[in-house]
Amino acid sequence: QVHLVESGGGLVQAGGSLRLSCAASGSLFSINVMAWYRQPPGKERELVALISSGGSTNYVDSLKGRFTISRDNAKNTLYLQMNSLKPEDTAMYYCAATRAKVITKAADYDYWGQGTQVTVSS
Repeated sequence: QVHLVESGGGLVQAGGSLRLSCAASGSLFSINVMAWYRQPPGKERELVALISSGGSTNYVDSLKGRFTISRDNAKNTLYLQMNSLKPEDTAMYYCAATRAKVITKAADYDYWGQGTQVTVSS
């Protein structure tokens, strides 16, 4: 079992930055990929970025250059650095982890955090 706890969300003005953290605990040796998802108000959950156990990253094209995903294996923590924030970045942000080797959708993730709210004012 893996437990994920997000933190770092809040209210920020457009153009500002936030760094989200996801503290992981439990049977982490089996985790292959960790990711950040977000769910804007009234919309479906969408992938933001993912990172493999080997450090390879992948981003949604629209967020490349503004968001950076990273992980500190020694601290068992996943991060999402968000810069130049826009009102459309307003969403609940979720951390996810999976043992799967092939990932094509959110349902492929085994574990989810409770989410942290990010609100960007204009």
